[in-house]
Amino acid sequence: MTACALCSEPAGLARVDLPPGDDAVLLCPVCAAAVLGDVAAGPRWRCLADAIWSEDPATQIAAYRVLSALPDEAWAADLLETVYLADDVLARARAGLAPSATLVEHRDSNGALLTAGDTVTLIKDLPVKGSSMVAKRGTAVRGIRLVADNPDQIEGRVNGQQIVILCQYVKRSA
Repeated sequence: MTACALCSEPAGLARVDLPPGDDAVLLCPVCAAAVLGDVAAGPRWRCLADAIWSEDPATQIAAYRVLSALPDEAWAADLLETVYLADDVLARARAGLAPSATLVEHRDSNGALLTAGDTVTLIKDLPVKGSSMVAKRGTAVRGIRLVADNPDQIEGRVNGQQIVILCQYVKRSA
């Protein structure tokens, strides 16, 4: 039986090409529209928690692109932080993302361009507002998210807590 690679819907399937490579995946109309950029937030996309772990690279790419289009969904952001994709698959998934997702440039303390998913290192001890925690200098923050409307801020997880960090206090890790 054939079903949508993302949600397992059996009806109305169509082959969707995933540029820039030769990847293609079989999707239902709703998932196909989402991969092409028409994504409405909602519980429907919880199916991506299974699809992103597929052994098929094309399914992983499609799931990554839809998850990336849901920046306001905390569960989607957490899933993107925890998932591991092979370097070539991740590069192909990011290459097909809409360029409008990063209109604002985020730069670290040295002026290096930051992108979503980068790893940065704190260059100063930072007290976390609303908490007694202090993020220590030298702490690596993996899988950062960019604050879309503020070029001076990024988000990252430090000691299990999601915090907003000013770009002037981080340096991009190689």
